[in-house]
Amino acid sequence: MIITGVAGGGKTTVINALRQYGYTCFPEVAREIIRDQVAIGGRALHQADAALFAEVMLSWEMRSYREASQHGGLVFFDRGIPDLVGYHRLLGLPVPPHVLTATAMFRYHQRVFITPPWPEINDRDEERTHDFDEVLRTHEEISLGYIEHGYEVIELPKVSVDERVAFISQYVS
Repeated sequence: MIITGVAGGGKTTVINALRQYGYTCFPEVAREIIRDQVAIGGRALHQADAALFAEVMLSWEMRSYREASQHGGLVFFDRGIPDLVGYHRLLGLPVPPHVLTATAMFRYHQRVFITPPWPEINDRDEERTHDFDEVLRTHEEISLGYIEHGYEVIELPKVSVDERVAFISQYVS
């Protein structure tokens, strides 16, 4: 299952809590890529070469999907391949055909949880540099990307982490 949403919406915190409950979880690839690219002086960054950044994210997401398929039981992903549909649109770029192909080939659970924009917890940091207007646009584009590809998008309530985990649990039990 995917937990997606805007930067600063609390999705990684929820993923970490689900991991503590014993679920297999895969981290957000963007943060890993940013750390690696910064460390090596690479260009695959949102601010330097957003298209290249998207390509590297796509490769990592496909790899994560394949790795997850080797696990038994329910797996949670911090974002998924359909996020890249929204990312391209956010950039004002057409969605490349190979991204659409990957979105069709690598199917996740039909239900996708999305964290809404939540200004009270949206802190900017070295990897999270978006202003709140971009956060709002991102939420809309990500949601549409999933809906257009046949997913049921369920918005997580703005409640405590434990309450969010309980909310998710009612859909996976």
